[in-house]
Amino acid sequence: MQKQLSTSLQLEHCPYCAIARPQLARITERENNRRGGHRRWGVYECLGCGGLIVAAARAGDPAHGIIECYPDVPHDLPDTIPTRPREYLRQARDLLAQPAGSVMLSASAVDAMLEEKGLKDGRVYERIHDAVAQHLISEDMAQWAHQVTLDPNDPRYVDGRASMPSLEDAQRCLGFALTLADVLFVLPGRVTRGIAESEPRP
Repeated sequence: MQKQLSTSLQLEHCPYCAIARPQLARITERENNRRGGHRRWGVYECLGCGGLIVAAARAGDPAHGIIECYPDVPHDLPDTIPTRPREYLRQARDLLAQPAGSVMLSASAVDAMLEEKGLKDGRVYERIHDAVAQHLISEDMAQWAHQVTLDPNDPRYVDGRASMPSLEDAQRCLGFALTLADVLFVLPGRVTRGIAESEPRP
């Protein structure tokens, strides 16, 4: 999707709530010519979460093509994450505006990642502690897991009096799942690539 500076900003995802194809309305604009160059700036508000985004185009550019955007938009998930958990993570991110569905998808991503590491028996929290015992993750990661809702049988789900997951709940679950993906797959992949690239050439 080509990003242009206009009355609305077209992004694939909101950098705050990560909702897909957000409605981003311009609330103000300004042009300046400083050390960074002659630029036209626009400030946009996500009509979903209220987050503000600042974008700039070169002044005088008839295409109004965006050259800077803050904060940056979410990028594609690394290929070092196996296909199944990566797709769960992508869907969980895209469905943050529907927190209950996003939480379940984040939980499915965690489940799939543990299975990729051979941890297939028991409930998800039991397998997370198995991952600690195998030194795949830290004790702190296990503690974090217990503070977010990752198991459909968790009392926070099955208690009919409990409130539905909020956007904050969904963001916390996705944050844990993305960090777990970094620890289990992204960082080891980066280390492997770094070793390969730094080997002495014959």
